[in-house]
Amino acid sequence: MDSVVDSHRPFSCAELAAGAAQAPLLDDRGRIAAPLLVVDLDTPAGDGTLSAARAADRVLVGIASAEDLDPGRRELAEALDLTLVPPALAVTGRMFVATGDPAGTAASLRAAAEARPQATLVLAYLLRTTGELAVTAALDAESLAYSTLLDGAEFRRWLERRGPRPVPPTVAEPVLAHRSGAVLHLTLNRPERRNAYGRQLRDALVDALRIAELDDTVEHVVLTGSGPSFCAGGDLDEFGTSPDLATAHFVRTRGGAGLPLHRLAARTEVRLHGSCVGAGIELPAFAGRVVTAPTATFRLPEVGMGLIPGAGGTVSIPRRIGRWRTLHAALSGESIDAATGLAWGLVDEITPHSSVQVNTGYQTPNGSSL
Repeated sequence: MDSVVDSHRPFSCAELAAGAAQAPLLDDRGRIAAPLLVVDLDTPAGDGTLSAARAADRVLVGIASAEDLDPGRRELAEALDLTLVPPALAVTGRMFVATGDPAGTAASLRAAAEARPQATLVLAYLLRTTGELAVTAALDAESLAYSTLLDGAEFRRWLERRGPRPVPPTVAEPVLAHRSGAVLHLTLNRPERRNAYGRQLRDALVDALRIAELDDTVEHVVLTGSGPSFCAGGDLDEFGTSPDLATAHFVRTRGGAGLPLHRLAARTEVRLHGSCVGAGIELPAFAGRVVTAPTATFRLPEVGMGLIPGAGGTVSIPRRIGRWRTLHAALSGESIDAATGLAWGLVDEITPHSSVQVNTGYQTPNGSSL
């Protein structure tokens, strides 16, 4: 194969077997060349195709339109990072994402990868490997990768475009806790910031979860959010403010809510509504039961910032929907609606909006109702 890959066309399975994905990943200046290749699964898969897919440094996205995929090509789809199929294609499996235009969607994913190649490849490598790790080890791997990207050029460019932001104000009770018998009710309580997962809310949530971990008489934990959204993700005003990358790693892993939610999974139910972005779906995915309002949406925007999900999403979400659909959600940055979340297993039940939303009458500082 040529040393320069023409990534702007689908490759046949034969070309993949011949080494299309094995051309040098880095150019002579250390820049990533062609981070994502599209593979046409409607072409015959011969000897060497599967092993080439498994050995690829690049992200491999399959497209298929045939009425069925034989066992060999299904195995190849499982080895790829994602396969896009039309809705009418009668295939099942977490490696498939249905879309009205597989080739067009693949081109959009390729463009996203070329805009953020470092974040894209770090994400893909994590998703390929951490599924076999224990949750604690997988969270460590995610966090170390996240710290690497925090010092990367892609995130620095995002910070520069965003510009300086004020430090979020201190609030008295970022998480409300009350007990009813054996049930501990926790409510994220920063509705004016759509319950952004910043330092204050994170620390208060971890402290509240510690109650359940230390008290065996707490038989059930119910986590909700006040205001218009369960949680709109990490507090953007705090991005890039950690004192150093090593400290940030330990805060994320040993001071974050992912591990306690994982340890409490059998006793925890999370109720979602509104926009659940980044940490707003990464953390709930650890829970043993997730219910959602029918209008809720879920989104992973971090790759567009030059990062990866950093609140445990590369660990919790693949364990629910598979690494392939997780890659699609994170690389596309598109919202997942409640019905798709239920079909994929991201949530366990859709319930009426009134049964999950808390404090819908919250008044903003200017007096308008959210």
